[in-house]
Amino acid sequence: MNVFLDSAFVIDHLNGQPSAVAHLRTIFDRGDQPLVNEIVVCEVRAGLREEDAHILTLMLEPFEFIQPGPETALLAGSWRAMAHGRGRALSLADGLIAAAAYSNHAKVVTRNVRDFALTPVAVETY
Repeated sequence: MNVFLDSAFVIDHLNGQPSAVAHLRTIFDRGDQPLVNEIVVCEVRAGLREEDAHILTLMLEPFEFIQPGPETALLAGSWRAMAHGRGRALSLADGLIAAAAYSNHAKVVTRNVRDFALTPVAVETY
């Protein structure tokens, strides 16, 4: 099964949070394929010190990097518009991450359940 790793999960793992570290091990033990995209990589890299950037590069090696197309962006935009119509805000990053996961039949691995609940994507917490 595909699992899309949200920025919060990657950051928690890099910070050594025990539940995130254990959950990544579980993902590999189950034989799941971890996915990320440019949104996740950019968000995580922006929060790293220059001397720590290589750690993210190493972490990304076993993950599949996906590049969603226009259909995925349109889907994310639709979900953002629907959330806005209900008086809620779905961030651009979370909308694109959710749509990328949805388009790749993946669950989003995150602790940010509240925002992803604005989309139909399946969520897996840790």
